Amino acid sequence: MLKKLFQAFRPPAPMTLPDPDAELALGALLVRVAKADRDYQVEEISLIDRILARLYQHNAIEAAKVRATCEKLHAAAPDTDTFGKLIRETTGIDERLAALDALWEVVLADGEEREGEVKIVEEARIAMGLSGKDSDDARARILARRDG
Repeated sequence: MLKKLFQAFRPPAPMTLPDPDAELALGALLVRVAKADRDYQVEEISLIDRILARLYQHNAIEAAKVRATCEKLHAAAPDTDTFGKLIRETTGIDERLAALDALWEVVLADGEEREGEVKIVEEARIAMGLSGKDSDDARARILARRDG
């Protein structure tokens, strides 16, 4: 009994996080963008789950588990460029452009482009080796999809 009492006051053992791959890096960037305005909404969480499911062929439960891992990676995370470089080094141009689309999808989810969110997308874009035109085109695609 005393042993249980002492264990209750001990800090929990640190959780080990997986080494990020391109999927976890993108997920962490999506979480970072969604949390940039310090208002992480259920709609953004659901959108991130749908994006992860769409891009990586997950069912809803798998996507939610990946997003939860990405939230932890984001919290313990390296800077945005580290995630962006990992995506650049491990994926082709089509996957990087899809990642940029996904980032803009989260930025534009609430109908507002906040400076902090756009800054993260810009840092990720540069780290992924994509151009400003690529970003403008991705933003336009997401706006067209949303409006049409």
